[in-house]
Amino acid sequence: MADDSRFRDSDVFGSYAAIGDSFTEGVGDPGPDGTFVGWADRLAVLLADRLPDPDEFRYANLAVRGRLLDQIVEEQVPRAKELAPDLVTFCAGGNDIIRPGSDPDDVAERFERAVADLTSAVGKVVVTTGFDTRTVPVLRRLRGKIATYNGHVRAIADRYGCPVLDLWSLKTVQDRRAWDDDRLHLSPEGHTRVALRAGQVLGVEVPADPDQPWPPLPPRGTLEVRRDDINWAREYLVPWIGRRLRGESSGDHVTAKRPDLLPL
Repeated sequence: MADDSRFRDSDVFGSYAAIGDSFTEGVGDPGPDGTFVGWADRLAVLLADRLPDPDEFRYANLAVRGRLLDQIVEEQVPRAKELAPDLVTFCAGGNDIIRPGSDPDDVAERFERAVADLTSAVGKVVVTTGFDTRTVPVLRRLRGKIATYNGHVRAIADRYGCPVLDLWSLKTVQDRRAWDDDRLHLSPEGHTRVALRAGQVLGVEVPADPDQPWPPLPPRGTLEVRRDDINWAREYLVPWIGRRLRGESSGDHVTAKRPDLLPL
C-alpha cells in the first residue's frame, strides 16, 4: 500500500518539480516580491536543507492557477519529463471535480494515464488527495465527489508505488484560519502546514508539527457567521461563477513562475 503518513526511503532529492494548479502555484500565500510562495516552494526549502550544500538543489514550479487536468497533462507533464527531476509532486483534478457535471471516475482515469507517463520518465512521483470540504460553504455539497476521487488517487498510488500527500486527513487545515478570504485557497499558515506534512511523507525531519492544534478562537454568533458568508458570496463566489459562465479562468495569460530547475 502507498504510505500516506511517512515515506521510509532514504532518498535525498537533488531536484524537484511541482506540477498542478493554484494550490501548487501557491495562491493565497503572497511573497514580498508579489509572487506567490506556497507549500511546494516551502517543501523545496526543506528538501534543499537535507543536502550537504543546499545551493546545489534545483527546483521548478510549473503550476498555473485555474488549470484543469487535461491542461496540466498537456502543458506541464511534458516539461516535467523533459526536466527529469528526482522528485515530482502531482496535484491535479480538483478544478475538474468542482465543475458541475464532472465525473470523478472519468477524471481519475485520465489522472492515472498521466501518473503512468510520469513514473516512467522521472524519479519519484508524489500524488495528492483533495481536502475534506465539509466545513466549506457550497463546496461541502461536493464532498462525496471529492471522496470518490480521493479513493481513486489512493488506488492509483498503490499501483504505481507513489507516496500520497493526504490532505483529507490533515484535520488542522479545516480551521478557517488555514484558508484565504476567498475560502478556495490556503492562507500562508495553511500552505506551511501542507509543506510540513509533505516533508513528513518524504521522510524529512520537519521543524514543526502540521497537526499542532490552533489556539482557541472566541465563539462567533450566528449573525456574524451569516454576515461573513454573505460578504464572501458577494466578493468571491459571484465573480467565480461569472468567470465559469463566461468561460474564463483565473489562469488566463498566467505562466509558470519557475519553468526551469534553478537554485532556490
